[in-house]
Amino acid sequence: MSTATTTTKTTTTNDESARFAISLGSNRGDSPGLIAAAIRALEGRLGPLRVASLYRSEPVSDVPQGPFLNTVVVGRGAASPEELLALAKGIEASLGRRPGPRNGPREIDVDLLVVGDQVREGPELRLPHPRMRERRFVLAPLAEVAPDLGIPPDGATAPELLCRLADRPWVERLDGPSPAGAG
Repeated sequence: MSTATTTTKTTTTNDESARFAISLGSNRGDSPGLIAAAIRALEGRLGPLRVASLYRSEPVSDVPQGPFLNTVVVGRGAASPEELLALAKGIEASLGRRPGPRNGPREIDVDLLVVGDQVREGPELRLPHPRMRERRFVLAPLAEVAPDLGIPPDGATAPELLCRLADRPWVERLDGPSPAGAG
């Protein structure tokens, strides 16, 4: 029997609230409406959030599907990573996310990206999100709303990481107000 190891590094001090980032994506159903509903649910539990513009992105998958709409929200709070993850998964379920093929089309995807400077390696919770450094559709909106946010373990920022990526898969920022009128 194998046991999973969880490693935690926390250096937030003086009980200050941790800055967190969450990505949202959809390419099935009413994607703008689903993303807006997810943001409203997050704000209902976590308070005001900084919300990036919507971005259209090429799927990162071998599964045939249409482009995604993506955004990122950033906030600050005392919620634990476990609480944030449970909230994200609960929102996905409430908005109709069902199991499907890995990297396949989905109604809504809500992923916890970072919580302060915490680093976790566990079966359910990994911080920072293990593929965020490779995903233009995450880094572009994160660079918009939190260009100074250092991503553990080395503190690289989204603008720095974007410069290291190839131009594909493509991502384009859409004009117009932020989802749910937030921002």
